[in-house]
Amino acid sequence: MPLLAHLVELRNRLVLCVGVLLAAVIASYFFAADIYSFLVEPLAQAMQAQAVEGGGSTPHRLIYTNLTEAFFTYLGVALWMGFFITSPFLLAQLWRFVAPGLYGHEKRIMLPYLFLTPLLFFCGAAMAYYWVFPAAWHFFLSFEHGQGAGGLPIQLEARVGDYLNIAMTLILAFGFAFEIPLGLVLAVHVGVLTTAQLRAFRRYAIVANFIIAAIITPPDVLSQLSLAIPLLVLYEVAIIVAALIEKTRKKPEEALETNGE
Repeated sequence: MPLLAHLVELRNRLVLCVGVLLAAVIASYFFAADIYSFLVEPLAQAMQAQAVEGGGSTPHRLIYTNLTEAFFTYLGVALWMGFFITSPFLLAQLWRFVAPGLYGHEKRIMLPYLFLTPLLFFCGAAMAYYWVFPAAWHFFLSFEHGQGAGGLPIQLEARVGDYLNIAMTLILAFGFAFEIPLGLVLAVHVGVLTTAQLRAFRRYAIVANFIIAAIITPPDVLSQLSLAIPLLVLYEVAIIVAALIEKTRKKPEEALETNGE
């Protein structure tokens, strides 16, 4: 295809992606209250457990301090959910644009990564929601206490926008972090990296994983370990898979060398 035809196809696919994303955002806005309830459930459960442990029934709530804050928060939730549910479609459109320019063996290489990308992303997002959120919120709520002698009680009065921003950011961050090992395997598959380089880089990867976890997660050790340890495990899995790929790739090369001799 000529360059102009590629640009026209790229424009058409971008318009289609934007249209589908916009439709998903609009549809998600009508369910923003349900999405909000889903995202806030780990905090509500942590608050309830904290109240039971404290021997009372201290009421908790999320507040907004600006007249338009709740509206824009719901709009942000709709945008987040729209991107979340359309990401497989966006990835498929990227593949359909790139695939015609690939050889048959290149397509066979890329297809498994195309399916594994959303799977690993959803695994990371699920880990953030079902494992990290309960532990992190329980830790932060542990700093609440009742009124002491001559003192005032410390109680959380969280803004709804702040909570949802950190919740949505963590879910996306965990999802994208779980894509890193897949990218490493792909780099070995196409010959950019080698398994020996991944093994040599292991000590630096350990430090890098903990730095990434410290930046992404809340500032408590449990949350950081909850991301760093799975990333380290996935890094080792990436080395094993990359070694198998290199071994499989060397067999045809050795056969060709033998036949040539």
